[in-house]
Amino acid sequence: MEKSILAYAEATLDYGVMGLLILMSVITLWLFIERMMFYTSLRLSDYDNRDELEIDLTDNLSMISVIGANAPYVGLLGTVIGIMLTFYTMGEVGTIDAKKIMVGLALALKATAMGLIVAMPAIFFYTMLLRKVEKLLTLFDVAQDKKNK
Repeated sequence: MEKSILAYAEATLDYGVMGLLILMSVITLWLFIERMMFYTSLRLSDYDNRDELEIDLTDNLSMISVIGANAPYVGLLGTVIGIMLTFYTMGEVGTIDAKKIMVGLALALKATAMGLIVAMPAIFFYTMLLRKVEKLLTLFDVAQDKKNK
């Protein structure tokens, strides 16, 4: 019974946490590409209201931000689970083997690394897209000022 729980926990770490981080990474990349395609095809002249434009420009940006903010925590969760598994295995065996401890801890830390690898591009994409939104809104304001003169 205990072996099956340990095997289930290891599978959860490898497939659950890492799979979730990979999914978060794919979603981030997809949303970034979608936003960039939208921004390049956008015609500011189609909008009469700044608020409508802003709603369209900021669509999906919050999801990229949420992924960037939470990916490190998902990775940290995987690390905690991995460390718990390492200590559980050490306690079950009853001996301290430095090699097994180091391998277990190294494997546990891969989840944190993966979380950071997902978070850094997500925050970069979010910041880049936010700047693009600011520029487009400013261009809209300038066009509206010229139109009203």
